Amino acid sequence: MEDVIKKCNKIAEAQEATARELLSDLQALEKESGLKDVESKADLPEELEKLRTENAKLKFRVNVLLRSIAEEKAKAAGNNVRPAKGMVSIQNAISDLFDCATKEAFPDLVDCPVVVLPSQSDNFGDYQFNSAMQIAKLLKEVGRKVSPLEIAKAIVEKLPQKDLISTVEVAGPGFVNVRLNKEYVGKRLTDVLLEGVRPPDVGAKKKAVVDFSSPNVAKEMHVGHLRSTIIGDSICRVLEFVGHDVLRLNHLGDWGTQFGMLIAHLKEKFPDYLSVSPPISDLQEFYKESKVRFDSDELFKKQAYNCVVQLQSYDPDTIKAWNLICDASLKALNVVYDRLDVRLIPRGESFYQNLMTSVVKELEEKGFIEMDEGRKIMFGPRCAVPLTIEKSDGGYTYDTSDMAALYHRLVTEKAEWLIYVVDNGQATHFNSIFACGQKVGWYDPAVTRVEHVGFGVVLGEDKKKFKTRSGETVRLVDLLDEGLERSIKKLQEKGRDKVLTPEELRSAQEAVAYGCIKYADLSHNRSHDYIFFF
Repeated sequence: MEDVIKKCNKIAEAQEATARELLSDLQALEKESGLKDVESKADLPEELEKLRTENAKLKFRVNVLLRSIAEEKAKAAGNNVRPAKGMVSIQNAISDLFDCATKEAFPDLVDCPVVVLPSQSDNFGDYQFNSAMQIAKLLKEVGRKVSPLEIAKAIVEKLPQKDLISTVEVAGPGFVNVRLNKEYVGKRLTDVLLEGVRPPDVGAKKKAVVDFSSPNVAKEMHVGHLRSTIIGDSICRVLEFVGHDVLRLNHLGDWGTQFGMLIAHLKEKFPDYLSVSPPISDLQEFYKESKVRFDSDELFKKQAYNCVVQLQSYDPDTIKAWNLICDASLKALNVVYDRLDVRLIPRGESFYQNLMTSVVKELEEKGFIEMDEGRKIMFGPRCAVPLTIEKSDGGYTYDTSDMAALYHRLVTEKAEWLIYVVDNGQATHFNSIFACGQKVGWYDPAVTRVEHVGFGVVLGEDKKKFKTRSGETVRLVDLLDEGLERSIKKLQEKGRDKVLTPEELRSAQEAVAYGCIKYADLSHNRSHDYIFFF
């Protein structure tokens, strides 16, 4: 990074020298010809103006890089602390002022609403306080009839004097228009230019675990995995930016009965798999082959079930086959994650297998298990559907796995904030998991945040689950490739291929393609389904 700074400084110094020479020539011309105001922007040559603009950008980059070096050195020294001075949200600061004024003007009101939003028009200032009508309704409920206009005026009278506000005006039926102090805004912009964008002060640093993406092993990622991956990564980036310690977990589907048919197929197709690594790069085709055999061949189905038993018994040869399949799948998944610039730690269902027995034992010892037709179930508070902790044949379920994962994250990892980024269809399931975890005593919601961040699914133009014309699920790599094709066409239309080097063009192509795909997803309401079309 220091080499980059030296390079920027060197370029800046050269451009400053050139700018000084041009300005000197202009001043000489001024003396000879009687020209005035050559320093005004209108009279400056295009070359000089371009150099000065570029120089300002370089200086800004240097400041940002210097700050990054200081942060990295602090981390290396074990002093990984959040900067003492964070950025202030102007909207939040104005909201705080109106909150104080509202409480002083109407001290008898509890939970008084304070809504401050950016103005929709310059005619109404920079921000607008819009709570007077709601407060009027609250006052009416307690027998006080006060107009929104009077309420707005009373609040403005109690508004503390602060340097960020220039003028406050009561308008219409009770709106309060706020104009910012230009000097204050100028200082904040200067801070950004000199210090860069800094995180706000969000209080104590927390350890957060974010569970997202979570595809199944041995299957290719499809468009349906896009939302969890993009939303989860965005949440992680925000939490990391404000200084929290974030553990990004990929809860892979890497265990269960489906692996029986995959392992059985691998053993038959590549009998020497123990000594020679089998070429199973096309996992999608490999999965389809094993599924066809499983559905049509009874003998193979029995072999598959036998492989499941061997896997759960940790038979060495079977575990070797399982590892080969998982490794090939992770390699394919990481190609997609690298393209999207998403970092994840793989920690699938298999990670929690040995922990499930002790979790079930704890639930039984604490008296939370009920028997239901041979099954061991557990009800969470206010949950109509119980968790199946153990099947009648003694096998464990997804409920057991998720309870073990919850235990590990709360008790072993000692996380203070858990976030599960999974589609809305799993809301009932996670409500039950969280309720049971709280019931057992693994966490106190007043101290530890445990939440499900749900989202809508991606639909096709027919408003059904997004698929190709042949009816198959759209592969995520195909979507990314389509984005690359369209972005390069746009860049070529704008003539960028004429001014950029091949490496720069490739970088721009990927930035536009993947940036557009991420933006298209994040620009929709997270909770709603949305229609996607090429």
